[in-house]
Amino acid sequence: MALLFSVNGTLYPMTSKIHIHNEADVMVITVNNPPINAGSTEVRKGLLDAIQFFRNDPHSSAAVIIGAGSTFIAGSDIKEFSEPLAEPHLPTIIAAIENCPKPVVCALHGAALGGGFELALGCDGRIALEGTVLGLPEVTLGIIPGAGGTQRLPRLIGIEKSIELICGGIRISASEALKLGILNKLVNHDLQTQAISFARSLLGEKARIRDLDPPHAQAASVLAASQKALKAGKNRPNIHKAIEMIGNVMTKPIDEGLAIEREAFQNLRLGIEAKALRHQFFAERKLFKALSSGDAEPKVIEQIAIIGAGTMGSGIAIACLTAGYTVLLIDQNEVALKNGAQKVKDFYESRVQSGKMAIDKAALILKLFTYSMQWRDIAAADLIIEAVFEDIDIKQAVFQKIEAHANPSALLASNTSYLDIDVIAVKISNPARFFGLHFFSPAQVMKLIEIIRCKCSSPVAIASGLQFAKRLGKMPVISTNSFGFIGNRIYAAYRRQCEFMLEEGAYPKQIDQALEDYGFAMGPFAVADLSGLDIAWAMRQSLAGNRNPKHRYVSIPDTLCLAGRLGRKAGAGYYLYPTGEKLGAVDPAVHSIIDAASAAKGVARREFTPQEIVQRVLLTMSNEIAHLVAEKVVSNVTDCDIALVNGYGFPRWCGGPVFFAKELGQEKLNLELKKLATLSGPGFVIANTNALFDALEE
Repeated sequence: MALLFSVNGTLYPMTSKIHIHNEADVMVITVNNPPINAGSTEVRKGLLDAIQFFRNDPHSSAAVIIGAGSTFIAGSDIKEFSEPLAEPHLPTIIAAIENCPKPVVCALHGAALGGGFELALGCDGRIALEGTVLGLPEVTLGIIPGAGGTQRLPRLIGIEKSIELICGGIRISASEALKLGILNKLVNHDLQTQAISFARSLLGEKARIRDLDPPHAQAASVLAASQKALKAGKNRPNIHKAIEMIGNVMTKPIDEGLAIEREAFQNLRLGIEAKALRHQFFAERKLFKALSSGDAEPKVIEQIAIIGAGTMGSGIAIACLTAGYTVLLIDQNEVALKNGAQKVKDFYESRVQSGKMAIDKAALILKLFTYSMQWRDIAAADLIIEAVFEDIDIKQAVFQKIEAHANPSALLASNTSYLDIDVIAVKISNPARFFGLHFFSPAQVMKLIEIIRCKCSSPVAIASGLQFAKRLGKMPVISTNSFGFIGNRIYAAYRRQCEFMLEEGAYPKQIDQALEDYGFAMGPFAVADLSGLDIAWAMRQSLAGNRNPKHRYVSIPDTLCLAGRLGRKAGAGYYLYPTGEKLGAVDPAVHSIIDAASAAKGVARREFTPQEIVQRVLLTMSNEIAHLVAEKVVSNVTDCDIALVNGYGFPRWCGGPVFFAKELGQEKLNLELKKLATLSGPGFVIANTNALFDALEE
């Protein structure tokens, strides 16, 4: 409901999202749009009305804009970005502030991000509470700042630094912002009171950033900053555009630069990459929704015991230590234990040596770390994570040992990527406290973690797993027990389809290159060589007895393994690796093996275009995801896109296979899947896509 204020007979409507009051001669304009004070249409309308009201109020000589609650304006309302933006646009509010003859100060706390930061840059002064975070993260959504960020920030901090911050979407602390000259003042208490005092100190004078000349920049340093930003930003179009806009500061009047920036912002906002990145943004927002539902209270976890000191175990230990947990690493093999513990210590030593961590912080972290060969030492742990060899019998034996020594209330988790987790649970007397935690290697780096719900896992166990993943800074997706869970099941279908194309006429390099050009971090055959062909070979051998002989099976990977071509570690796999070389070279011998396999099946090889390769991969992934949804392996369909982007190198700016399917539409997807089934042959089952599209509408 609008509130009406009268000045000299003119009525000014104020929305419920904006509150105003006067502290003597200073008007305080408060943004109240919880939880993050997003710059929605209603907020923008209210701000514009408030500025107009302030301009005409003879009792107010200065104004302060401040946020209610825990933050200033932590960004725009992203939901509005998919539709035509309603008036007034943010540049209109900023222009009203700049054109107002009286000074306006922004008082920042919590976060001033995106449009919130741009609003602050449009004011005459900026004061912040210690701990405030500032930044222009628009590039992470496939766009650029669209309300003057690329034009005003360089006038304060220079071209090169602006390229770094804007193109990296970097958030900086208030103390750093003060050093850079972005803030006028930093305080540690009474923000509003001190902002009012600061506003009065301006003596009615304007101090517009738009009136500043940009600092001089050397062409060579601008080029270096641009090249660095493009490399870090994967050479995406919006990074190029951001650099161009920042460069306009040196050559164009500010009003022209602002107009060009706004047009570029609008064009990018409506583009497919921005749409895909918004899809990822909203998918990520769902990840921890269960924690706020109140259905189950997570168990408090502070002490972690990790069983198994191999590469995965030591990586999990590092991830937990970095998150502030107390960690115990257990292994029955003394050499393996010492090696694993040393990996943990070496990690933090390397962080110190590279300047990425202070030596005192590393020392504090390592004080939380112990390692032992004694089972009894796990008694104090709140969560025990098994990370031993991927063998069902070994894992069952480990959990019997765990049960004998663990606190009966401790949560138990298995790090497994393929094994039937319900079979592991059979040996646990209280399986309600047991669940799966599938980390991805290297565990201290990879963002993805799969939380596996067993038949008997309690809601408390799953909620605790989510809370644990959140503290680790991971992207958790919840799966029911199914072979390969979510990520590996989709990946297996993807790799199988690529093997079909090998047999039909493509070669490893052609397939890898097509997918890498699309945006994948690595193609499937380069990945196979890196991880080792023997891992998947062992899996195929274990499942051979259950394979339907009528289904299409590509024997090329088996032939390579039998020839000793096990990947990079063996010097040869799909590619050849000369001594010391990490980048594989095309090997004619592999082409001969592939040609022979095609001939043995009577397959007439044909040419493939990069577009066909990518299309078949995306269709295959979408089909497998539809199966996962129909089988209720995954509850949130967009979790599949989260998994592929954060664990399998799928390009974030392409959204994911679910986004691909949504953009294609159900009718076209069904038609294309029928064509793909014909190409793929026996064993390819077309999914019922109703469940997928129904889930997208929820």
